[in-house]
Amino acid sequence: MSRGREYDEAITIFSPEGRIYQVEYALELVKRGAPVAGAYTKDGVVLTAVEVLSSSLEDSRFSKKLFELDTHVATVIAGFSPDARVLVREARLACQGHTMTYDEPIGIEGLVINVGDLLQQYTQNAGIRPFGVSMIIAGVDSTGPHLLSIDPSGSYRGYKATALGMNSEKGKEILEKQYNSNMSLDDITKLCIEAVKTAYGSSLKPENINVAIIPSSKKTFKKLTEEEVQKYF
Repeated sequence: MSRGREYDEAITIFSPEGRIYQVEYALELVKRGAPVAGAYTKDGVVLTAVEVLSSSLEDSRFSKKLFELDTHVATVIAGFSPDARVLVREARLACQGHTMTYDEPIGIEGLVINVGDLLQQYTQNAGIRPFGVSMIIAGVDSTGPHLLSIDPSGSYRGYKATALGMNSEKGKEILEKQYNSNMSLDDITKLCIEAVKTAYGSSLKPENINVAIIPSSKKTFKKLTEEEVQKYF
């Protein structure tokens, strides 16, 4: 039993089965987070996040799951929000540094690699823990629209559409059944909202959903108003 606990507690040691338990625990935390989803077509990218306040007195401006990283790229997060703030800050610094150095916006995959390198460092050093958050990072760069998901291990994958957080499998099922690469930006916006609605449940209201779009034509982040979300809802 004590031997098993050593693998369980140490982040720098693989178990005999080739597992790093602390990373797996971080992934379990992500599954408890509020649902988020994203998708892209040739017309642009869409990100959606459920943000439910714990009290009617809580100020919604300070409860965020959706973040603008640069004018052409944004992210939604699932998991531990304090950890996400650190990653969002580092991502924004990477965007600013690239623009100042090269006088052009950072590529979406290049940004994800920057964030992934930081996440990976926290899986191989003793005395620390992995970040308890996963992110969907999406935007439009010189090669077109992109959407990538990155997890606490630092690994990332590209998707046409995906979901994270609570009941994400239900959200992914909706996306898999209804997504089409020829859909318009309006259509994938409606689809992403449907995915997080399905994952969260019937009690979800339009004011609890934040939506951002980045059109391929403008490459500019836009957060939808509550009235615009209501139209898709």
